[in-house]
Amino acid sequence: MHKLNHKYVKSIVYQALKEDLRPSGDLTTNNITNKKILAKIITGQDCVIGGLNFAKETFKILDKKVIFKSKTREGKKVKKGKTVAILKGNAKSILKAERVALNFIGLVSGVATMTNKFVKKLNGKSCKICCTRKTLPNLRLVQKYAVRLGGGTNHRFNLSDEILIKDNHIAIDRDIKNIVKKSIRNKKGKKITVEVDNIGQLKKIIGLKFDRVLFDNMNVKNLREAVKMSKKYYETEASGGITLKNIKKISSTGVQRISIGQITHSAPSVDCKLDFIF
Repeated sequence: MHKLNHKYVKSIVYQALKEDLRPSGDLTTNNITNKKILAKIITGQDCVIGGLNFAKETFKILDKKVIFKSKTREGKKVKKGKTVAILKGNAKSILKAERVALNFIGLVSGVATMTNKFVKKLNGKSCKICCTRKTLPNLRLVQKYAVRLGGGTNHRFNLSDEILIKDNHIAIDRDIKNIVKKSIRNKKGKKITVEVDNIGQLKKIIGLKFDRVLFDNMNVKNLREAVKMSKKYYETEASGGITLKNIKKISSTGVQRISIGQITHSAPSVDCKLDFIF
């Protein structure tokens, strides 16, 4: 699995600052008095906080003399109005970095918070909440990091991580058993997941030597039957149409993993702001 390291954080923050400041810098901030200030970053809602490492790097890149002190840790649940960081440094530097830093905190905290809502619905059950590849372009690693902060589990990072035979692959080949057998022969040490959307498809492949079966958009009755048929052969996973309202019913079938695109592609940004301390 790809890891979030300092080199990556620095690179993605640099790109974000470049987007915000090129080609002429901050035209407004250039006109203010550049004096030393104290500031704080405050949450505007209850959330699972994240992205402080990105925020710290944002200020550091613009001005190494800005002091950024986190007042909480990544992945912690915090209340609305919580001060999550204190800053000290030149006003111009802090203002230039403000929006990019807050965007990272809002994005990471948003995904972590949404993920945690689904995790809490399971009340400590062993079923895992997994993310998908439905992520913002070029920000997949950031969002998958946020999923882990929220208590979720990362699915494959990209298409080269494992073999996942989906409905459109099957639609082209028109023979689910044949494509599964080909994948087994050519797996080269990679795990194989096969997506099925009905019991008939499952019956055609059950017993073949692959790793996980993914039940897509099955109703609870069929899902329960499919899990019962599969559990001695494969790890089981459900996807499609998962919501906070139905996730308990889905997990009650005994499925081991539930993958949810919503936790990345539709997670609202967490509200946070920077205030000066006078």
